[in-house]
Amino acid sequence: MAAPGEHACEDGEMEELEEQEEQDGMEEEEQEENSGEGMKVFVPGQQPLEPGQELEMDRSAYRMYHECQTGAPCLSFDVLPDGEGDSRESFPLSLLLCAGTQANTALANRLIVMRMHNLHGIKENDNKEGKKESSDEESDDDDDEEEDEDKKPQMELAMVPHYGGINRVRVTRRGEQSLAAVWSEKGQVEIFDLRPQLEAVYNSSVMAAFIKQNKEITPLFSFSGHMAEGFAVDWSPKVPGRLVSGDCKKNIHVWEPREGGVSWQIDQRPFSSHTKSVEDLQWSPTEATVFASCSVDQSIRVWDIRAPPNSMLSVNEAHSSDVNVISWNRTEPFLLSGGDDGLLKVWDLRQFKSGRAVASFKQHSAPVTSVEWNPVDSSVFAAAGADDVVSQWDLSVESCDMGERANDVKDLPPQLLFLHQGQTEVKELHWHPQLPGTLISTALSGFNVFRTISV
Repeated sequence: MAAPGEHACEDGEMEELEEQEEQDGMEEEEQEENSGEGMKVFVPGQQPLEPGQELEMDRSAYRMYHECQTGAPCLSFDVLPDGEGDSRESFPLSLLLCAGTQANTALANRLIVMRMHNLHGIKENDNKEGKKESSDEESDDDDDEEEDEDKKPQMELAMVPHYGGINRVRVTRRGEQSLAAVWSEKGQVEIFDLRPQLEAVYNSSVMAAFIKQNKEITPLFSFSGHMAEGFAVDWSPKVPGRLVSGDCKKNIHVWEPREGGVSWQIDQRPFSSHTKSVEDLQWSPTEATVFASCSVDQSIRVWDIRAPPNSMLSVNEAHSSDVNVISWNRTEPFLLSGGDDGLLKVWDLRQFKSGRAVASFKQHSAPVTSVEWNPVDSSVFAAAGADDVVSQWDLSVESCDMGERANDVKDLPPQLLFLHQGQTEVKELHWHPQLPGTLISTALSGFNVFRTISV
């Protein structure tokens, strides 16, 4: 089990030094303290920070760590697949994201395509810094500065104006199209073609023309049939272009793509078994007609679009308060949920009618805001909470696997791999399906892109 990614560093508090007559002995002790002897692991939720304490990142617990900002905060984003191959682990890495802002005014919002590249790992950076400190020769410093420049992360942003704050963004590929479904505070779900933005982030001359134009793009399609704004939307992984959307008035609509790729047929009869706001939706990764939903009414429901308008399976008291987010495991019949009660629950769909979760974890001290199964390891998942913590879990780990480290992590579930901090009000996270172990999280304070030593 990896140590959590944050440490508490106590200012002004040092271990007692043995009295020594020789000055060089004292200096040796001080060097040891400066290298980390005075630090201890900080576990969120178990103890508060004392006056004078501050958190310091343990860089050795990460394989990669980068952070960035986009101006106004993005409360939702999705990963855009690229054509650079799967299972990429060699640095430098690159990735594509689509995100939407929640700015102070409706006119200030943007729909953003982000390309991050030249992302290097932490070990390479640390080795470079050590080398730089060990040499005082001017020529070596010049070489290191050139190396610094070579390893600087790069980012291109192609932003288009969007009237109204963006509640949620989900992307898909349909043929040659890269499509974004956008739920906004306007009370509409809009579909955008991202091709102009994708061309801009890969070509500097196209980007220059794109920036100069700077006009609001027209959606391919928009739906105003919801009676209120919402947050829940998901593209089908089995039927290209099929979509489901849910609103704060409890209604869910399924979208069927028409030929041509620019319009959708939407059944005006909503799926309406929920009694309060629909918070999240997830299509089954294996059954083309089945999706799941969760709600403020504390329930999780499973639906088949061939049998509207009622759900075929449900757990009415899945959490003790709002169920905020769900994630459907890609290879196993498991559904993961997170609620306002701070609980993470794993549901076996083969036993769903029993109403009992097969696993439940209480590590977050505030509402859970995002959950997602790892796309390549069916036992691993990540979660984010309003306690400013991102957690990583592995259900295959049992207490007997912990060995001698059990005493160092007392009272923590053995399945808990890692706790990541440093962001303010984490809203959403996603694993990158082409970069094993890489997590991206967005918060009011910006984006983090990282990979821990645990996954």
